[in-house]
Amino acid sequence: MVFCSLLNQSTDSGGGELSILRGENRENHTWISANEYLKKKLVPFNKHAKILIDMNDLEQYFRKNDKRLIDKWVHYFDIYDRHFSRFRGREITILEIGVYQGGSLQMWKEYFGAKAKIYGIDINPQCKMLEEENITIFTGSQSDRTFLRNLKQTLPKIDILIDDGGHTMQQQIVSFEELFSHVSDGGVYLCEDLHTSYWLKDGGGHKRAGTFIEYSKNFIDALNAHHSEQKRLQVSDFTSSVDSIHYYDSMLVIEKKKRGKPYTEKTGSPSFPDVQPHRSRISRAAYKLSRNGIKIINQVLRFFRIRSFIWK
Repeated sequence: MVFCSLLNQSTDSGGGELSILRGENRENHTWISANEYLKKKLVPFNKHAKILIDMNDLEQYFRKNDKRLIDKWVHYFDIYDRHFSRFRGREITILEIGVYQGGSLQMWKEYFGAKAKIYGIDINPQCKMLEEENITIFTGSQSDRTFLRNLKQTLPKIDILIDDGGHTMQQQIVSFEELFSHVSDGGVYLCEDLHTSYWLKDGGGHKRAGTFIEYSKNFIDALNAHHSEQKRLQVSDFTSSVDSIHYYDSMLVIEKKKRGKPYTEKTGSPSFPDVQPHRSRISRAAYKLSRNGIKIINQVLRFFRIRSFIWK
């Protein structure tokens, strides 16, 4: 955990100096957690005080923000930085669904640098006035398939897509179905605020059909489709274009990367020979017969999606 220290010093205006000590003697200091400070303002603070907290650049921007309004769950910043940091300073295209007050678009502009082209979508036409250099905003609904298809004709391939829009099930699913294919190889598709899949007002509920959470669980099967023995799970464009899926509290991140059928290789020397149990001819025949019988039973159980039993 990161801690702040209220040092036994004072500034000219009487406020304490707030800082972090790394590897120093912690005696004679009053220690509080950084989060406790930020949330509860437990220590005196004024313009001469300094706070140094172990935050990534996105959260530091958020904390210091005096520009347009940003509304984010605090744990999102580490996730953003984990998946987005490799794009910094590069010529990339970013699309954020949900402009709100425009603050996050400014945050992305600062974080990714001058080479990034940033686009926003919002249903509110007032958002158009929030455009600035390297930030372009389109007016339309993320659940309007025609609008999204036309948008794809306008935009280059997207390197980072952030769905922070209306958060209803239809909006999230339609946006994914229309825009995921337009994310570039090596790009990232991020859908946030997935807690709405559990909220009644947004059409959610635990294991409820039609929620984005339930919809996205199929992605796990699609990612592993190369290993399927059944016709109902086949290799798809998703299988061939996705490298990894990451679930977090209220967030799903999909990282794209073209890939073929996975394979194994062996290196090194064996430590000992494989040991096969010795069986008589009759016992081998009985073993083979029993295995085949159990295999048929398990195939029937699998067809009806009934729990199986170990038969190796």
